[in-house]
Formats: sequence, C-alpha cells, structure tokens
Amino acid sequence: MQEMWRKMRPEILKKLKESAIVQSTESSNRIEGVEVEKDRLLPLVLGKSKPRNRPEEEIAGYKNALSYIHQKYREIKINPTTIKKLHRMAQGGMVSDAGIWKKKDNEIIEISPQGDRFIRFKPSTAKQTPKAIEQLCLAYQDVTQNSQLPELVAVANFIFDFLCIHPFRDGNGRVSRLLTLLLLYQNGYEVGRFISLEKAIENTKDDYYRVLGESSAQWHQGKHDLLPWWNYFLGIIKNSYQELRDRVDLSKSSEDMSSLIRQSILAFDTPFSISDIQRIHPTLGRDLIKKVLQKLKEEKLITSSGRGRSAKWALS
Repeated sequence: MQEMWRKMRPEILKKLKESAIVQSTESSNRIEGVEVEKDRLLPLVLGKSKPRNRPEEEIAGYKNALSYIHQKYREIKINPTTIKKLHRMAQGGMVSDAGIWKKKDNEIIEISPQGDRFIRFKPSTAKQTPKAIEQLCLAYQDVTQNSQLPELVAVANFIFDFLCIHPFRDGNGRVSRLLTLLLLYQNGYEVGRFISLEKAIENTKDDYYRVLGESSAQWHQGKHDLLPWWNYFLGIIKNSYQELRDRVDLSKSSEDMSSLIRQSILAFDTPFSISDIQRIHPTLGRDLIKKVLQKLKEEKLITSSGRGRSAKWALS
C-alpha cells in the first residue's frame, strides 16, 4: 500500500510529510514540557529563523534530528554512538551533557491528582547505563538478524528497554521517539513520515504513562509483562496507518479510486472476496469495487466462483 500511495498520490504524501514534521517536532517537545510561541514554531522548523532561547534550541534540534533520520535512515547503525548523536541533536547541542550518558542515578517521578510526588520507576543506574545500552543494541541486532521476533515486536521491545534504562539526564522521551521512527523506517514501515506518531502519543499521553508503569513493574528482575506495552505501541502504529489510508483515499477522485482498487486486486496471489478488498480500502464503497471487478472480468484478467457475498475471485 505504501508503494501504491507513493506512485499514485505523491502530491498528497508531500503535503502530509510537511505537516507531520511540524506536528512531530511540536508534539514530541510538548510532551516533555517544551513549548514555544505559535508564530515561532513554523519558522524554526523550516529553518527560516534562528533559535532565540533554550526551548527554541530544542525545537530546532529535534527537527534537525528528524531530517537526519529521514535522509540517512538506511545507513544509520543501531549502536550507542547513534543514540548519543540523536540525543545531542535533539538537545540542540547547547547543553553540557548533550550526547553524554547520565552521570547521576535518576528516578521517574509521578505526581498524583492530589499533588503528591512518588517514585514510579527507578531506571538503570548511571554506572550500569553504558553496558546496558551496549547490550540492548547487540540484542536487537541479534534478534533482527536471526528473525527471532516479528519486526514490530522487536522494535517495541527495543524502545521499551531504552525507556527503562533511561540513559540520559534529560531528553530520554524525545530520543525514544526518534529511535522509534528510525527503527520503523529501517524495517520498511514509513507511516511516521506522513502521520505524526509523536502527535498520536501526545493525544494518548495518559495511556502512554499508564502502560509504561504497568509493563515496567519487575523489569529489573526480568519478570515484567510486556503485553500492555505491545498493545499500546502496535495500536499507535495501526491507527496511524488507518489515518494515512483514510487521508489518501478521501483525497482521490472516482477514477483514482478505481485505479487503486485495480492495483490492489492484481496484487492478490490467492483467491479473494470483496470483503478482502474492503479491508484494504475501508473507505471505498462496495458498488465501486464490484464495477472494477466486472471490468477486470471482461478483460479476462480475473475469474469468479460462487455468488453473492460468498463469491470468490482469482487472477486468470
């Protein structure tokens, strides 16, 4: 589907990409409490204005890190050096510990609705951090090279363990979201290029923190439950693809939609039903799909068996 959209509606994807960069930069920083004036955001993201203060440096830095991933993701290696580089870029490179592992132990503090502060999680210690990050990267390489886990599950696990290690004094959340995009791109999932995953996380921030709390329990003992995190992380990816599909499909003319249905049908290598096509294009009507099927049948490109909703189609 990504390839079809890229070929058929490049102008729509270009607009979505431009919008996603702005939304991602704004949302990822806002989750961490970093905000700038509305009229300053776009000039900073487009590189038409230089940062005037610390929050603006972080906005510009995150945008530069996004651009680096968009352009270089195929050649970027998943190792400690890359993680430190992303942190240095996201911090704007203007703080003394940008790109440097934490030197003091840190804690993840949560504030209750009543205003009480309590420790939600104790990450890896400063002393443990360099080795923990190195092992994390090596484990990910081993899992992916040997296809030991589905790609998206391997990515989800990497991001979760990164957040539990919490290797930097500040900016861990932003780096985790940059790493999410990088790993997804490297595995062929490019939805984050057109739909802001950072915005999706910001919109479900309460669930994000709740799930991290649930899944991080007993992480140090290796007895934690990853299921809540998997459900959340994969749900974000799935919903973002649904949003992308809806935006692309709704922007099409009838002729474009017919062409898209045609390409989808000719891509099937096993018998299929109209319902199978609707699962790919949920925003398109059954009548339009029937018209395309009938046209392909007249061209002798497909055959049918059965009748009504039980009918099956196959390439000739």
